[in-house]
Amino acid sequence: MKKVFIDMKKVFVFVALVVLATFAGAKEKSGVVYDAVLTRIIDGDTVAFEAKWLPDPLKKELKIRVYGVDTPEKGWRAKCPKEEVMGQKASAFTKKMINNSKKRQIVLLDWDKFGGRVLGDVLLDGQSLREALIANGYARPYFGDKKQSWCD
Repeated sequence: MKKVFIDMKKVFVFVALVVLATFAGAKEKSGVVYDAVLTRIIDGDTVAFEAKWLPDPLKKELKIRVYGVDTPEKGWRAKCPKEEVMGQKASAFTKKMINNSKKRQIVLLDWDKFGGRVLGDVLLDGQSLREALIANGYARPYFGDKKQSWCD
């Protein structure tokens, strides 16, 4: 019996190309809205969602970073105690928004510059998480330029 070895790099590149092609189409349509099962809150501007369509052995989950915002960091990424506290509050706000919603959707736009995450928005009962974070003071508009410090 002949053993078949799978080159995981090739599998990953193939999956990435398929997913990118899907998201590229979504971007051209100004973001397509998909119903989603949100699985985890990573921080104020990043959540994870089910991606059952990813092939084995990949984890059936992707992270979506809310496009156009920057929330304070928490944990070891926080640059000062003030940012840590603000980061915890932003995460708690996102968690509360998600837990209080009945209909959860995502809008996919593109890959994040760091890879491994997608960019988009989370719609909770039709309300944009991006807009809610900014309106409630938990985030600042951010489009990839130099970030402002949360410690000032």
